[in-house]
Amino acid sequence: MKIVTAKQAYLKTSIPDFSVGDTVKVHQKIKEGDKERIQIFEGLVIARKGGSGISATFMVRKIASGVGVERIYPLHSPNIAKIEVSKKGIVKQAKIYYVRKKADSQPRFRKKKR
Repeated sequence: MKIVTAKQAYLKTSIPDFSVGDTVKVHQKIKEGDKERIQIFEGLVIARKGGSGISATFMVRKIASGVGVERIYPLHSPNIAKIEVSKKGIVKQAKIYYVRKKADSQPRFRKKKR
């Protein structure tokens, strides 16, 4: 019983509701020497894995200088300061890895109606 409650202590409660196809800004804490700063990584969520537990992760992809960059973030990591949802998108698949092959053109997704 103590193990379950210890894991629940690490779960974040201030995670916004986002899914695959959304454009998000991930505010990540970067430690350089004795200083700490926030770096923002904005991109398209192409996958979410692990459900809602402590091992949940999400993959974000963006194009930087013509090269695709992907990062995998643990959802409940203490190094993530904040997650902001910029745009909501509608996709028909749970994982949109096919976006990698569309390097020439930016993929277009329908926006969610409010």
